[in-house]
Amino acid sequence: MIARIWRGATRADDAEAYLEYLDRTGHAEYRRIAGHHSTITLRRLREGRAEFVVLSFWDSLDAIRAFAGTDVDRAVFYPEDDRYLIERDDRVAHFDVVYQDQGQP
Repeated sequence: MIARIWRGATRADDAEAYLEYLDRTGHAEYRRIAGHHSTITLRRLREGRAEFVVLSFWDSLDAIRAFAGTDVDRAVFYPEDDRYLIERDDRVAHFDVVYQDQGQP
């Protein structure tokens, strides 16, 4: 499994609206792609900003290509991202998932 990691930030006042927008765009598109396992979106409010980290989990680079195109390291953006994002990574990082703990039964 491969983890795809992206980071961005909004103004703190836009945190909830951006999360709703992200769910309608990126999160929704992930769910439509065969080979997507799950997504975890993290957020922290800090110094008037909302920092986001999106972790998406995929079967393969081919599955990621179905989402991101041929340049799998390029971040994917949507039409209103410029309205919300005050900082963003244009590139993503990919890591092989080498351990996953499912927790208590």
